[in-house]
Amino acid sequence: MSHISPIKFFTGTETRYFAEKVAHSYGQPLGKSSLTRFSDGEFVVAFDETVRGTTVFIIQSTFTPTENLFELLLLIDAAKRASAYKIVAVIPYFGFARQDRKDKPRVAIGAKLMADLLEAAGVSRVMTMDLHADQIQGFFNIPVDHIYASSVFLPYIKSLNLDNLVIASPDMGGTKRANAYSKFLNAPMVVAHKSREKANVVSEMTVIGDVKGKNVIILDDMIDTAGTVTKAADIMMEHGALSVRAIATHPVLSGPAYDRIRESQIKEVIVSDSIPVNTSCKKVKVLSVAEVFADTINKVYNFESISGNFIL
Repeated sequence: MSHISPIKFFTGTETRYFAEKVAHSYGQPLGKSSLTRFSDGEFVVAFDETVRGTTVFIIQSTFTPTENLFELLLLIDAAKRASAYKIVAVIPYFGFARQDRKDKPRVAIGAKLMADLLEAAGVSRVMTMDLHADQIQGFFNIPVDHIYASSVFLPYIKSLNLDNLVIASPDMGGTKRANAYSKFLNAPMVVAHKSREKANVVSEMTVIGDVKGKNVIILDDMIDTAGTVTKAADIMMEHGALSVRAIATHPVLSGPAYDRIRESQIKEVIVSDSIPVNTSCKKVKVLSVAEVFADTINKVYNFESISGNFIL
């Protein structure tokens, strides 16, 4: 199909490291944009080249969520007002995704508000990876391309050649993801059942399933303070596991996360580069998903199916 619009890539300030890799994988230079900050914290963004009639891909993870979300919204608005043909928001890490429902009275549904804000700003399409909750796709009235990091993680798991492999979910909510991996790898699955006192604080945890003499891989969509995953790893080692590794797409790794990982019995934490990582922690291994995004962008731009990109 012939194109009526050329393609351009832009990024916000915090995601430049990732956007450069995506643009390089695609074979396209990163477009020029700038951000000017006032002394009170207000900032203004601008494109420093024309985007008229182009399909604009704006690559921006929303961590820390508020600042980066607003920068993304301003970039979308600027592209719309500069007569871009289409605007695609590429959001490797979708912030506020943990607020996908009312889990208690009188709380906001932040993920739905984020969807409304992006659409109101003028985005034509959203591309993201490993959402905290799949139903967030339904919060949008525009196409959402939901990419999975399994295409990067599964080959790495296979390269480890682990005997007696067990796939673990760190909580009941992650069982669907863990079950998909366990079926693909033909490995049994266990679940760490936890109860929380409040957000980011785990009070009790038990392991459902047998981990004795097993090499365990805990799967999750993100690691934030690392309280859950390190506690799960330590309990599994107490139950006789040979080794415990953790795989999580989004390395939020806030607060005491790095210290907890260093001090825990986790052998390795494997993450994507959707969020920048402190490389001083030797236990954390980063696998890039830039090529996965570049390939998906190429297929979306050329009106091709992306379903072939998914292993799971």
